[in-house]
Amino acid sequence: MERVICLVIGYVFGLFQTAYFYGKAHGIDIRQHGSGNAGTTNTLRVLGTKAGLIVLAGDCLKCMAAVWIVRLTFGRTHPEIIYLLCLYTGAGAILGHNYPFYMNFRGGKGIAATAGLILSFHPYFIVMGVVLFFGTFFTTHLVSLGSLLVYAGFVIQMIVCGQSGLFGGLSQAQLIELYVLSILLAGLAYWKHRENIVRLLQGNERKTYLSKKNKKEEET
Repeated sequence: MERVICLVIGYVFGLFQTAYFYGKAHGIDIRQHGSGNAGTTNTLRVLGTKAGLIVLAGDCLKCMAAVWIVRLTFGRTHPEIIYLLCLYTGAGAILGHNYPFYMNFRGGKGIAATAGLILSFHPYFIVMGVVLFFGTFFTTHLVSLGSLLVYAGFVIQMIVCGQSGLFGGLSQAQLIELYVLSILLAGLAYWKHRENIVRLLQGNERKTYLSKKNKKEEET
């Protein structure tokens, strides 16, 4: 029952579509511009760096807030499975972000929400996430590649940390549940990025810059 509650809490928080609301405040539906994705990267390309950073912060914070509430709610009553409950909460937030019911289930790809999950899950996960994403981004300027590598690293680190005893009170069965849920989230991310993966393999994935170069590329 606690797992379902955490999923619902996460989903409700995930419904706050920062890109959509920010776009509406500036007179556009972000889903009608650029890639059509209601997320950080498309917002950055369409509305600029400031807008992209605001959307990134909003989508991170909504997942972090959901996890924080779950920690407050279940931290004392179910401390032995709190990491599992936090992951269910993050999964709910990602699903709410990707598939908001009031937007005909057309949301984003869940990467910024995943960043919020990583930031709030355990400090050990932050360093790898930051290194993988920003190392890839500033080297290649490919957001999709950085995002996919972060998820691969997330799954690997989850299994390594779990088997090393980092998650304390979880039984082996619960650890396997944790791993399966992590793999499912990674699978969802790769599915949402399936077109990006094709372009990456073909060598024509669009690059993203924290400057006006995005707009110049659109015009050429």
